[in-house]
Amino acid sequence: MSKVSGSAVRETVRAIKAGCEEKKRNFTETIELQIGLKNYDPQRDKRFSGSIKLPNIPRPNLSVCVLGDAFHCDQAKAAGMEFQSVDDLKKLNKNKKQIKKLAKKYDAFVASEALIKQIPRLLGPGLHKVGKFPTPVSHADSLTDKANEIRATIKFQLKKVLCLGVAVGHVQMTEDELLANIMLSINFLVSLLKKNWQNVKSLYLKSSMGKPQRLF
Repeated sequence: MSKVSGSAVRETVRAIKAGCEEKKRNFTETIELQIGLKNYDPQRDKRFSGSIKLPNIPRPNLSVCVLGDAFHCDQAKAAGMEFQSVDDLKKLNKNKKQIKKLAKKYDAFVASEALIKQIPRLLGPGLHKVGKFPTPVSHADSLTDKANEIRATIKFQLKKVLCLGVAVGHVQMTEDELLANIMLSINFLVSLLKKNWQNVKSLYLKSSMGKPQRLF
């Protein structure tokens, strides 16, 4: 049973959107769910990790690069997506600086299934080290659908500290879209916790430039 009601989330979303309307920025502000945990020892207890696809895309501006075979390079070009061919990757010649630059330039990567096994040989461990190892894509998949799936997927991962944050939407989304994303995110997070709600100390919602609004 969720300890956060839909009406409380809706009210908080309205307050955030009103604050953003008052002081408009020249970019679309992201809305983040900030979580504080309690009764959890990251050193001793098993750290958790889990990903969930939200019904509405929370990060539309997330940049996705295609590492493609000839088929996917043509598809990426037609869709207006950025891409790197096998020859482009070979030109990097395992240069750590160049690979680091490539990893930094994009938020995520997708790669043709035929190329996945070659990525470590072509690029070394660079992408894996920064948590951006490519998602495989087959010739039957749509590149734009796959990219949007990545933009809609959020990951909860407990590391060494008892606080974490995930993007659950942006201020141009409707109240209903934000409500659906936020409720699903909260319930999924709680399902990952050892003692469910007993491990939740606080939940806040915050836009990029706005004040944190407490939910729980």
